[in-house]
Order: sequence, then structure tokens, then C-alpha cells
Amino acid sequence: MAYEMEDIRTGQEIFYYLLEHHEMSEEAQERLFRSYAENERIQNLVKSQGDAAECDIERYGDVVYLIPREDNAFLGFSKAQLKQILCKSGGTDKDYYLSQFVILTLLVEFYDGQGATSKTRDYMRVGELQNCISSRLREGAERVSAEMEEGQAAEEKQASEEKQASKGKQASKEKQISKEKQVSKEKQISKEKQAAEGQHAVEERLGIAFSNMVEAYEALRSDEKGSRAKTTKEGFLYNILNFLQKQGLIEYVEEDEMIKTTKKLDQFMDWNLLNQNHFQRVRRVLEGEHSMEGESAGS
Repeated sequence: MAYEMEDIRTGQEIFYYLLEHHEMSEEAQERLFRSYAENERIQNLVKSQGDAAECDIERYGDVVYLIPREDNAFLGFSKAQLKQILCKSGGTDKDYYLSQFVILTLLVEFYDGQGATSKTRDYMRVGELQNCISSRLREGAERVSAEMEEGQAAEEKQASEEKQASKGKQASKEKQISKEKQVSKEKQISKEKQAAEGQHAVEERLGIAFSNMVEAYEALRSDEKGSRAKTTKEGFLYNILNFLQKQGLIEYVEEDEMIKTTKKLDQFMDWNLLNQNHFQRVRRVLEGEHSMEGESAGS
């Protein structure tokens, strides 16, 4: 396909604007927006430049967005950068994943993935969000513990059945006693290892390491005075909300301790992030539905 010089120049102008602002609305840039929306050649040029810069260019309604891809740390954020921004000094992976869990919980509380629009509420109090985080972490840890107990009970039942079966076999008394001692010794040595492996297996199936996040959350102090320190639960949450506000995803009204989502986040959820497959998987992880068997924890 041959491109005219005017189309190339307009495409470059649009892409440069998106690099600077990360979004282009019809209201703010009517000429450029219409050029993009109405001219397929210009669309292809802009998308091609976005692909070269490891970004997706997407139009949601009356806004065109530049969305850095997951591994694009130049125009987006790396894991290390997010850890530094959101977590306390010297924060570990446990702290980082806790921060992502907080954001997931916020999204699930505002959106349900049903109907013409996925949004279900206009605002949320910070205290309510904090209670939801505590509750979901506790419930998740309890599910892991319950599944571990079920697994251990099944293993003990199997061991008991094997022991009963072995009694029916003819073997010397000395050999039987020696075997039982060896089994007992092996069980004692591997007990803690099996418990750790069982917990890891359950959390891997669920897709979230609840025990690690509970540990990170409980390590944060509580401060009713509204501390902004990342070492407190209130400060940890404040810094996450402040970051989301800087990205134009929420409005955080500090004096009223109120959280509202922006049009930008609403559009991302409706048009891109919140397809049914993604959303239902998040709900299953957070709310404990057990239909996730067979799914990869990293999908």
C-alpha cells in the first residue's frame, strides 16, 4: 500500500501526541482524532509506529490510547520500578504482589463484568476497601489451609489402606518391624516438606500466593492517625491510590476518604481488560470458586 506524504506526516503527528499525552480525545484534538478515526491508512501508520515502540494503539469510544505492553519499561513501568513506587524501602516480592492484590480487589469491587457497562458503583470509601482487602486475604488463606487439610486427610487415608493391605501379606516379623520403622522415620523427616509443598501446590492452582501476601500485610503496622508511611497499612494503601490517581485511573478525594474511577479506567475495563475470561478468572481467585482446575497459574 502506497502512502501519501500528507498521511505519513499526520500519522507521525498523532503518534508524537500520543507519546507525550498517552491519550488523544476527540474533544481535545478534533482534527487529529478524525484523521485517525476516518482514515484507515493513517490508522495503520500510527499502529505500525506503536508496534515498533512496543505499544498498542487502541480507540475506545471518543479517545485513542497509547498502551505500553507488559515488558515495555521505557514507556510503562518495570516490576522493579513499581516495587520502588508502591512498596516500603527494601520491599520484597511479597510486598509487590500484595500491592497488585490491592489493585485487583479495587477493580473487582467497582466492576462486575455484566451488562452494557461493567461498572457497578460510583464511589468507595477507603475504609471499606481496607476491610475488603483484609477479608479477602483472610478468606484466601483459609481456603488454602482447608484444601491442604483435605489433601493431608486423603494421604493419611491412603497410607492407612496400604498398611491394612500389607498386613494381609506374609512377611517375617523382623522385616515388617524394620519396614515400619523406616516408614515412620521417612514420614517424620518429610512432614514439614510435604506441608510446604502442599501449600505451594494449592496456591499455584489458585494463582495467588495468599500466605506470602498475608505475611506482608501483617508486617505493616496500623495507624489510625492516617500515616502516609509505606510501613503502615494506611500509608501502603495511600501510596497505591495516589499512584493510580497520577495515572489518571481514579480520583482519590483525601478529605472525604473517597475513591472514584475515571472515564479512562471505565473505558479500559469495558473495552479491553474486562473480557469475560479475564474477569471470571479474577473473581474465582478472589472469591474462592473451585472451577479453576486445569488453568495455568501464569495464564
